[in-house]
Amino acid sequence: MYGLQGKVAVVTGSGRRNGIGEAIVLRLAAEGCHVVVSDIGKPIGNEFSSEHIGATEEMEAVADACRNAGAKAIAVPCDVRSESDCEALIGAAVSAFGRIDILVNNAGVGYLMEPFTEFRESSWDAVLDVNLKGAFLCSKHAAIHMKAQGGGSIVNIASQAAKSGFPFAAAYTASKHGLVGLTRSNAVELGRDGIRVNAVCPNHITTGLGHWQNKFFSKKLGLDYYTYLRGIVDRNPLGRTGLTEDIAKAVAFLSSDQAAYITGEAMNVSGGEEYH
Repeated sequence: MYGLQGKVAVVTGSGRRNGIGEAIVLRLAAEGCHVVVSDIGKPIGNEFSSEHIGATEEMEAVADACRNAGAKAIAVPCDVRSESDCEALIGAAVSAFGRIDILVNNAGVGYLMEPFTEFRESSWDAVLDVNLKGAFLCSKHAAIHMKAQGGGSIVNIASQAAKSGFPFAAAYTASKHGLVGLTRSNAVELGRDGIRVNAVCPNHITTGLGHWQNKFFSKKLGLDYYTYLRGIVDRNPLGRTGLTEDIAKAVAFLSSDQAAYITGEAMNVSGGEEYH
């Protein structure tokens, strides 16, 4: 549909089943891309527990699903907080497939939420390091190769929180606002090298992370889970929550030549809930 056959795509944060990253990498595989599935691979410290990370076995399962769709796929663990890991991730794509055409910065932490006056420095650092620094580092090393080969596409997965504020989410909201700033700066600087840089801003999607957020916010607001979720649906002009496939379709479009004259954008994919 999008003319992506034979393109090489790296998707960070794509190693958890039923997550946005998995949906993106499966869509790109279905469009004919060779794909690199990546996640942190193992729990690290208190901030990156097994509940919230894509383990190596799960990454391999996602890669197998891509292969079953007819794509060439590899799985590469990467801690996006580490520049050497990010450089190695991009290098693995180039080594396996000869180039990198698409980078999707999807790795993110959306589960460290605390009242602002109780927000721990360690939580702040973990969120900013993954959500913002990780996108910077992966984009930097992808851009080096993209410039040499004559172009490419970088898509950053931001959030509705890149446009609006949310309680208990100071670090998350700041990181996603910053990610849109990084998108715009890189679009301006890298455009003459044929590299387009855009962001996608989803609203709430009930993935595993979304389920955790539903429980967290419903408890904070004194609502039962389904009353809280009903409120999300009721305020959405299209009358439903988002699907992972909605985000994957937007990424495929922005990665393709159909979006050849689109760069520096922060596209809302929110059913009309967010419109600025």
